[in-house]
Amino acid sequence: MNRNALAVRAAETEEGSLSLTFDDNHVMALLLGEHDSNLAQIEHRLGVAINPRGNRLTVKGDRQQAELARNVLVHLYAKASRGVEINRGEIDGAVRMVKAAEAEGSADGGVRTRRKTINARTPNQQAYIEQIRKHELVFGTGPAGTGKTYLAVACAAEALMNGEVDRIILSRPAVEAGERLGFLPGDMKEKVDPYLRPLYDALHDMMPQSLVQKSLAENQIEIAPLAFMRGRTLASAFIILDEAQNTTPQQMKMFLTRLGEGSRMVVTGDPTQIDLPSGVGSGLIEATSILDGVKGIGITRFLSSDIVRHPLVGRIVEAYDKRSAKLAKGKV
Repeated sequence: MNRNALAVRAAETEEGSLSLTFDDNHVMALLLGEHDSNLAQIEHRLGVAINPRGNRLTVKGDRQQAELARNVLVHLYAKASRGVEINRGEIDGAVRMVKAAEAEGSADGGVRTRRKTINARTPNQQAYIEQIRKHELVFGTGPAGTGKTYLAVACAAEALMNGEVDRIILSRPAVEAGERLGFLPGDMKEKVDPYLRPLYDALHDMMPQSLVQKSLAENQIEIAPLAFMRGRTLASAFIILDEAQNTTPQQMKMFLTRLGEGSRMVVTGDPTQIDLPSGVGSGLIEATSILDGVKGIGITRFLSSDIVRHPLVGRIVEAYDKRSAKLAKGKV
């Protein structure tokens, strides 16, 4: 935390509470939020009392929790000083990251894109980013809202910006259309756009819209439906296969063997949301089982605790998981 604390002075008061003094009042105001709403959320999350006075904050409570709150405040102050909006999601992420850093010594790290820097909000997200940077093939599995696809697109945009790859290739199985894509109206882009909309949305969040459109026109960003990947060798590319739980084992093997020289590949999906016909196995489940432990391949398995959408989403996923567990045991 020392790197982030350059503009913050910490001390212990005579009463045993912890104090923080911030050098920039404007940044401190962004940290506090309107009517100190951000402080209220931190207090609620960590069971401490935080009292602002001028450019100083006093944190009272259990010593361990007070120190945790202090580090969270320093972490968020550093983000606010870089122009990051401090909101509920950033606070939740800061609490998770600081807890993980203190427990395991893990480091904060962000993915830089043309529009913004994306920071991990959970230890699993941080591990996922590190795996993508380290390995040529990475699987990210788990429930919706854990950032599997979003972070993969962020890493792809960063790699393209830094000249590490020459292009980005986005792919997704169009399960509902199957082999009937040709019967849908419009050209190929119009046929598959509905299935790739989440990838487009993530791209527009990372890059200016004009640059996305230009890159698409010049094939620097390519939309490649899974059915059209056969026979290709993809070199110097960052390749993302989304919704991979809806690939068959044959499709998954075909896709994985497209990896060419200088390329990286990220495969994402939620094994609990399979839309394949009954009796057809998921290529994602088979691949992560077969390839677990293979050198050069990373697998991050996200949990409901990694969900960074509305807190209720995590509770919904947990409730469904409990129901599935009971059904598996024959208790329902």
